[in-house]
Amino acid sequence: METFTSPKEFTADPRYHKNRQNILKTLDLRAIDPPVAELIEGFALLPQCFTLQCCYGHFLCHPGQDTHNLERLPDRFEGKVTYRIAYMAFCLENSQQGRKLRESLEHVQLLDPDYVQFGCADWFWERYCNSYILQVEPVRHRRKDQIVIDHQEALHIEKIRDLFFIRLKEILEMCPGRNGSG
Repeated sequence: METFTSPKEFTADPRYHKNRQNILKTLDLRAIDPPVAELIEGFALLPQCFTLQCCYGHFLCHPGQDTHNLERLPDRFEGKVTYRIAYMAFCLENSQQGRKLRESLEHVQLLDPDYVQFGCADWFWERYCNSYILQVEPVRHRRKDQIVIDHQEALHIEKIRDLFFIRLKEILEMCPGRNGSG
């Protein structure tokens, strides 16, 4: 199954509300990378979406380093960096608000189209139609979860990753339906 494919068109999903309920019932913010937990909590308030998975994105410079490391990259480093991708996977409601949110999410890739992609994953779509992924990954590696890159490129990715999550927060703040408003 493909881990990343082009975005698919919305389809009818009679299970959306039940799926959303089930996911929100099992949501454990303590299991989420701390820098994105508040963002996930905010998206959980929107009736037009729910998150499926996410990762803040991790940079590993040294053997044995914690794979969930949240440290910033060192300014100077000789060697290769392992990058575990930053991403968010959403399931969107086939509604006017869901389509508006999809459009906003799709525009996030404009931050840097060579490093930010919007699309789908077949394995998510099979369980949750209308599921979409935004990821920070060099486009040449868009189908990998982890890559090894040089330090300079890792610094660029770190900068884009930070902007990526800032942009997602801005989108969340502009969404109708947040905190029960609408």
